[in-house]
Amino acid sequence: MKDKKIIVTGGLGFIGSHLVEGLIENNEVTIIDDLSSGKPDNLQHLKNNNIKLIKGNINDLDLKTIFKDNDYIFHHAALISVPESVSNPLKYDEINIKGTLKVLIAARDSDVEKLVFASSAAVYGDNDKLPLTEDTPPRPLSPYAVNKVTGEMYCQVFTDAFGLPTVSLRYFNVFGPRQDPDSPYSAVIPNFISAILKGDRPVIHGDGEQSRDFISVKQVVKANIQACQSDQTGIVNVALGRSTTINQLMEIINEVMGKNVKPLYIKPRPGDVKHSVADITRAKSFGFHPSGFKEELRETVEWFIGQYK
Repeated sequence: MKDKKIIVTGGLGFIGSHLVEGLIENNEVTIIDDLSSGKPDNLQHLKNNNIKLIKGNINDLDLKTIFKDNDYIFHHAALISVPESVSNPLKYDEINIKGTLKVLIAARDSDVEKLVFASSAAVYGDNDKLPLTEDTPPRPLSPYAVNKVTGEMYCQVFTDAFGLPTVSLRYFNVFGPRQDPDSPYSAVIPNFISAILKGDRPVIHGDGEQSRDFISVKQVVKANIQACQSDQTGIVNVALGRSTTINQLMEIINEVMGKNVKPLYIKPRPGDVKHSVADITRAKSFGFHPSGFKEELRETVEWFIGQYK
C-alpha cells in the first residue's frame, strides 16, 4: 500500500498503533482516538510527519468532514473488555454499535474506497464445531460479542445496500509488544511474561489443557493491509490456524525466557471457552499465510524485558 490517505480509528491502541506503524512509511495516516485506552506513548518512537492525530470520541466528531478525500478507513475504535460489557452494556452499545454505524455512514457519504472493521472471535462463543469457519453461526456470550456481530452485520448491509466495500476481520488471540499487562482484563501472554519478570508464578485457570489460536500483532497488521487491498468483502478469520494449549504456551514462554517457572493452577473461570481454533482458508485466498509464531513470541518477550529494565 502506497501513497494513500488513511484513517485509523483507535490508532493509539495496542493493535491500532501497530497498524499505524505498518502504514505510515508510504502513506498519510490520520488517527482518531479519545485516549480512553489508547496511549500516545505507543507511537512516540515514530518520527514521521505523515501522522495526524485527532483527539475525540467517534460519536462526537464530524466524521464526514474528517473522512473527506481519504481512501481507506480502518475502524479499531472500541471498548473491548468482555467483563465490563456485562456490567455496563449500554455504554458498550453506545461506542461499539452506534459509533460503528456513525463511522459507516460517514465512510459511505465520503466515498471512501473500502472500510476494514476490527471484529473478534468472541462472536463464536463456546462452539464445539472446530475449526471455526466464517460460516459457523455466531453464539455471542457477552454484550461485547453482540456488539461485534452487530458491527459485522452493519458492514455487510452497507456493502449490499450502499455499495461500500467492507471487510470484517475476526481477530483470535492477538499478542505482541505494547500489550498492557497491567489491565485486569489483560490477555494470557502478557500476564505470563509479566508475572515471571516480577518473580511470581503465572496463574492458570483450570488444568491448562484449554487451547487457543494465538496470532501475533505483526501478522494482524499484514492481514489488515492484504484484506484492504484485495477484493475480499464480508467476514474473515485472522488467526494462525492452529491451536496451542495454555500448558504448551507456558512451556514455550519458559523456554524463550530461559526459565523453569511452575504455574499456579486455580479453579476454572465460569463460562471460559475450552477450545478455539480458526479455519483461515478465506484469509489465505488473498495471500495471508501467517508464520513465525515462536520468533514473534520471542520478540514480545524481549519487548517486555526492555520495559522492566
